[in-house]
Amino acid sequence: MGDERATGNIVRVVPGHPPELVVHDHLSNCPYLPDRPARMPLRLPSRSLHADELDQRLAAGDRRQGVVLYRTECPECAACVPLRIDVTHFAPSRTHRRILRRGDQLLRLEVGPPTLDDRRVRLYNRHKVLRGLGDENGLIDRDGYLAFLVETCCDSFEMRFYRETELVGVAVVDRGNTSLSAMYCYYEPDLKHLSIGTYAILKQLEICHKRSMRFLYLGLYVENSATMAYKARFFPHQQRREGRWTQILKPKAQLMPESG
Repeated sequence: MGDERATGNIVRVVPGHPPELVVHDHLSNCPYLPDRPARMPLRLPSRSLHADELDQRLAAGDRRQGVVLYRTECPECAACVPLRIDVTHFAPSRTHRRILRRGDQLLRLEVGPPTLDDRRVRLYNRHKVLRGLGDENGLIDRDGYLAFLVETCCDSFEMRFYRETELVGVAVVDRGNTSLSAMYCYYEPDLKHLSIGTYAILKQLEICHKRSMRFLYLGLYVENSATMAYKARFFPHQQRREGRWTQILKPKAQLMPESG
């Protein structure tokens, strides 16, 4: 459901099930390609989404941030591409199998509701700065973390990764009837060699298999972005371009070294 226009003005209520209120729609600097303008209208559902309603919005290319949904509608660029894995067709690579074995040996997984505490806020900010995803001016506090990763408009849960007793990674996941959506993942940067971001996706794929869910949505992908390269290494996968999902069967030779 994109924004609708009437007499040149943005309609503030987007009809649907449930209807959504457009709470923000202004051009801003792109978080992925800083030299380009971005437009990502934020839409607030009038109530929490049912599981099938979340499936529909994910299939239409929507993403979630806190209690709002968004979809890129940038005026000069279409570099951000929604990406999903059809679980029935996915085959792990040798690298994926190695990451999964290593993670299963060294990490302990717990699943529970999204949670706020100081450890999570510190780890989130440390990951953002040391992975080059922001700087000291972009750190969030407890309120910011709550609004971004704990408050939600759908059924969400948290995957917690521990090394012995230390929390070293968190993945927040949204759950529909037939799909999961990897909303956000962060981890201890000093453990980059464990590829916790990739490991989290592999564990989400396991959940999809166990619950007979067809799709795992990985969010937006920007080709040649080092921080997003790991998403496109799951084959086959599907990319949504010009309103249609297209299957990508094999890797391109120029893909970047394994990370995530």
